[in-house]
Amino acid sequence: MTEPLMSVRGLVKTYPVKGGAFQKVLGLVKAIDRVDLDIYRGEALGLVGESGCGKSTFGRAILRLEEPNAGSVVFDGNDVLQLSQKDLKGYRRDAQVVFQDPFGSLDPRTSVGDSIAEGLRVQGLSRKQRGRRVADVLELVGLEPYHANRYPHEFSGGQRQRIGIARALAVNPRFLVLDEPVSALDVSIQSQILNLLKQLQRELDLTLLFIAHDLSVVEHLCDRIAVMYLGKIVEIANRDDIFNRPTHPYTEALLSAIPVPDPTVHRKRILLEGDLPSPLNPPTGCGFNTRCPIAEKGLCDVYEPELRSINGEGHEAACHLRTGDYRHLDRPLIAAE
Repeated sequence: MTEPLMSVRGLVKTYPVKGGAFQKVLGLVKAIDRVDLDIYRGEALGLVGESGCGKSTFGRAILRLEEPNAGSVVFDGNDVLQLSQKDLKGYRRDAQVVFQDPFGSLDPRTSVGDSIAEGLRVQGLSRKQRGRRVADVLELVGLEPYHANRYPHEFSGGQRQRIGIARALAVNPRFLVLDEPVSALDVSIQSQILNLLKQLQRELDLTLLFIAHDLSVVEHLCDRIAVMYLGKIVEIANRDDIFNRPTHPYTEALLSAIPVPDPTVHRKRILLEGDLPSPLNPPTGCGFNTRCPIAEKGLCDVYEPELRSINGEGHEAACHLRTGDYRHLDRPLIAAE
């Protein structure tokens, strides 16, 4: 594996919860909890988890659309969190984002061409240069140059998402954060956008972080997949290991929810009890222990597991029982041992 293009260490993002007449801080919601993650040059990394697990916050934090509370984000040798506003302009050129909502992410009063050219204007390109580049990226995403004169309401949802991708590509970035870019689209349109992203990644040598709540969406696009739960990475591996040899019980539950198109094939569904715990008051020990079908009292609800290697080939999981990550702990033996 090549050197990471981005290396995230100990990333933390919290939000204060205020209440009362004087808006006193009552607690902190820990949206991202000490996350370590490497994203390698030229790969597509999927970040998957339920709504509210912190994956979108992670995407915004590494782009400094949200300011993290702690940790480091090193992009191509530079710590993004230490960049001045002047140096941040260069990072904005290298790292771009495609948002989830193709309807809400475009200004309805601004033409498509002006929306795409906004980043080019910030980067100092002339009007003529902006016009040429807008035409080029529209063709790159499967639209026509004359579409630059139209407005967002004249396009379908899939076309609007293509415009969002064109806007991100306009400044020639090396890294794209794709925040659930197909979740608002019909299934048939989803496949077209995913195929487009795969083609663009190959042709432009892009590095992608693809955020999704559905494992089936990332299966054909991503090289590696990281599974997030309650602000933490609980498993990370290459695509084949995640789909064929999942280790964490949460990953197994997500996989069991994927529909099988063959009616003769019956997949055992793992139904998780309860809702995602509140990040304002997370469980002690393993964050998943309140919903985990194999959790053991006195172990999983007391000790927090760490990501540990499964096979020495980049497959890591944070589960006491599946990785044997408890034998060093100072606690009484339990029956399962």
